[in-house]
Amino acid sequence: MRVPPEFHPFWSAAQHADPTIDAARFYEAFAFGDSEHMADELAQLVLAGTKRATAGLAWTYEVENKPPPKPGDLSIVTTWAGAPLCIIETTAVDAVPFEDVTEDFAATEGEDGGTLEAWRRGHAAFFARECARLGREPHPRMLVMCERFRVVYQPSQ
Repeated sequence: MRVPPEFHPFWSAAQHADPTIDAARFYEAFAFGDSEHMADELAQLVLAGTKRATAGLAWTYEVENKPPPKPGDLSIVTTWAGAPLCIIETTAVDAVPFEDVTEDFAATEGEDGGTLEAWRRGHAAFFARECARLGREPHPRMLVMCERFRVVYQPSQ
């Protein structure tokens, strides 16, 4: 994929700050979640260093005919409105059944206190909405793409 034109100034500033940020590694520009409140709240957790992982349904990638991210990929995290906030580098991706997501992963994702119970509750609701959008039925063995990342560029405030 190519860096979309609206993000060229942001990407150029990132490359100036860190020459290892290579456009050939660009994966996507995205906002977390499925609402403005969720997107902006989760982005703030990333900027604070609390959220260092994210999870998505394998079905979403299949339906969108898009490969999941892989280690080394770079993505721009945006607000719901599309304003770029930072660039993350994917460090690991594991396909795991929903019911087998670990306490460690939930803590790394950093949402709602980082407990596995809170992760399952919040993600069951989110994935139910995603399944409805995709025409699928959620179940405990559905594959979740558990992605770990690190922030590689965040502009100075």
